[in-house]
Amino acid sequence: MTDSTGARTPGRDAEVTDSFELPAAPDAFGRLWTPHRMAYVKGGQGQFRNKDDCPFCAAPGRDDEEALIVHRGRTCYAVLNLFPYNPGHLLVCPYRHVADYTDITPQETAEMAEITQTAMRVIRKVAGPHGFNVGINQGDAGGAGIAAHLHQHIVPRWGGDGNFLPIIAQTKQITQTLGETRSLLAEAWLQARAEEPGTTAEMDEGGAGFGSETDDGAVPGRASHGGKAAGAE
Repeated sequence: MTDSTGARTPGRDAEVTDSFELPAAPDAFGRLWTPHRMAYVKGGQGQFRNKDDCPFCAAPGRDDEEALIVHRGRTCYAVLNLFPYNPGHLLVCPYRHVADYTDITPQETAEMAEITQTAMRVIRKVAGPHGFNVGINQGDAGGAGIAAHLHQHIVPRWGGDGNFLPIIAQTKQITQTLGETRSLLAEAWLQARAEEPGTTAEMDEGGAGFGSETDDGAVPGRASHGGKAAGAE
């Protein structure tokens, strides 16, 4: 109800919280409505259960530009998401085909965290986001599009980026090609590593860093492996 000035007064509609005057109990939560993702989640469930057809296993065997890989570590790598929420949406994946976070090794756990930190610094330097969503969708029920291979999301966020387009037109506005984004992030990543003495990535500079070779002459994670494109989530 409202008084003569238009101000809301206590009454049966005191808990109405939207302009459609629908009854709803307010709480402290915001809602990120992403109905466009349901088509992908439904389509991905039940697929890529085996290592042979897993895009996250195939990606390291391809060139960085083709696979959209931004950084290769010793146990994990960072790759652009083919279906980004926002520009610069990265995935951090272990090379091993492992599904559950509790099953990765201490080395994988540490490097996944380190790559995540570096990724946030790099994205801030390149694009200046106002915030991030960082996390893992664990399992089909947890919203993972490819549940068989663990991957952590790093999503840059800007004020007002959740506009009407995804809801009304089922469309996300991405202002840069994935290839251009990859090139910018990869270049900035190399610069960031040079500025971070003492990190695992810096200590690997002469060996298994991004685009370099290991002691046995192999690029980390790279093998003779075909398959789907990288970042297929």
